[in-house]
Amino acid sequence: MNNLLNVPLIRQTRRNHALEHATIHLLSARFPGRPLAGHSNPTGFFVIGEIPTEHVRQAVTEALSRLQNGERGLAIHPGCGTNYAVSGGLAAVLAFFTMSGTRTDRERWERLPILAILAAIAFILGQRLGPALQNGITTEPEPGELTIIDIYPLSKNIHRVVTRC
Repeated sequence: MNNLLNVPLIRQTRRNHALEHATIHLLSARFPGRPLAGHSNPTGFFVIGEIPTEHVRQAVTEALSRLQNGERGLAIHPGCGTNYAVSGGLAAVLAFFTMSGTRTDRERWERLPILAILAAIAFILGQRLGPALQNGITTEPEPGELTIIDIYPLSKNIHRVVTRC
C-alpha cells in the first residue's frame, strides 16, 4: 500500500489535501461560523467560501509553514469527505447485510429497527475511522518539497491554490 500512496500523482494530491485541511483550519479560526469547503488534486486545491483573497493567501502560507514545522494535526479535519465516505460506506454495507435474504416487505419492515441501530453504529465508527484514514491514506502531512505557485480568485466564493511538489 505504501508504494501506491507514493505514486507521484497520489502523493501530490495527499500533500495538497493536508495543506487544504490546514488552510481550512486557519480560515475557520479567523472566520468562525463561515461555511468553508475545499477540494484537492495533484496541482493544488480549491478553497470554497466567501473569504477575501488576501486572507486565503495568508492562511495558505501560514498553513504550509506550520506543516513544515511538524504540526501534523492540521492535516486532519472533521469536515473531510473521507469521514463522510467512511460512515456512508459502512452504513451501506451493514444495510446490505441486514436486508439480504429478505423476500417480503414485511421482513424488510421487521429488520428496519436493526438497520437503524447498525446505521448509528456505522456513524460512530466512521467518526473514528475517518480521521485514521485521513492520517494514514488521504493526507500526507509532511509537505516535502511542496511549494505554493499561485493563489487567485475564480469567483467571489472560490479560490484556486496552485502548488508544485
